[in-house]
Amino acid sequence: MHRRRRTALVLSAAIVAAAPLLTACGSDAHPGAAAVVGGQRITVAQLQNRVNEVREAQRSAVSEEAQYQQVVAQTGTLTRDTLHRMVLDRVLDRAAGNAGIGVTRREVQQLRTELEQQAGGAKALENTWLHQYGVPPRHLDENLRLQLEAQKLADRLQTDTGQPAFWKALSDASAELDVDLNPRYGAWDAQKTSRVDAKASWLRDVPAAE
Repeated sequence: MHRRRRTALVLSAAIVAAAPLLTACGSDAHPGAAAVVGGQRITVAQLQNRVNEVREAQRSAVSEEAQYQQVVAQTGTLTRDTLHRMVLDRVLDRAAGNAGIGVTRREVQQLRTELEQQAGGAKALENTWLHQYGVPPRHLDENLRLQLEAQKLADRLQTDTGQPAFWKALSDASAELDVDLNPRYGAWDAQKTSRVDAKASWLRDVPAAE
């Protein structure tokens, strides 16, 4: 019989205590790139497309123009926040891979079903992830896969996502990937508040996979 538990998958203030830190300095060596992670570019166009997806989803979720403008005002750092998430997604994916962790489609679907029941339906869950975590509906399953990767990685390390052991795994992965952020979007430094105001709030409490 499998036992379930809930782990706090919230990468917030704990990031400051992580050592070694997730760091990288920006450069102009990759024109047109918002960031370079593991030699692979996240282009400015790709970043803007993701931001547009969020804005379009936000626009569809509210009926009045005034409401939409209020949402836009509340998410004024959406571009930098989105890039932060896109980079951290790849770092987490590498850390999970280094630990030999994989996630199946069945596990993702099981988690989604559970969260939909908690939220009150599929649409309610999509709206929650959109408004609270900036994840558009079409990327929800991808994000849930990352949630499960983080959960499994923490379990493998016998820790949780707020502890140094978890963050060291991400730091090691970040070093391997040689994260390079375009200076226009800030610096990849967990100890400073310059661009770490883009909190990784897309990770939240979820049930562990069976």
